[in-house]
Amino acid sequence: MILQLIRSSSSPALNYAESQSAESTKDFAHKLGIALKELRETVAALNIIEEANLCEQPERLANMKSECNELIAIFVSSIKTLNARQ
Repeated sequence: MILQLIRSSSSPALNYAESQSAESTKDFAHKLGIALKELRETVAALNIIEEANLCEQPERLANMKSECNELIAIFVSSIKTLNARQ
């Protein structure tokens, strides 16, 4: 579980970095969409950890979930804006 969480939580940053060299607006939106999927997967993993009481510091877990949800909102808004321009 922890290795999957590391993969899904690091992927959005890597995909966002890759989006900076997108070949088109559509490609940029696609790469942001991939990052968004990984953020949602991260939240799902954090929810599992929370429900299974696997975290000894629930406040840190809550902070991570909050940050992921803030990033999800930013990515959703960005993708909607990009799609509206096309």
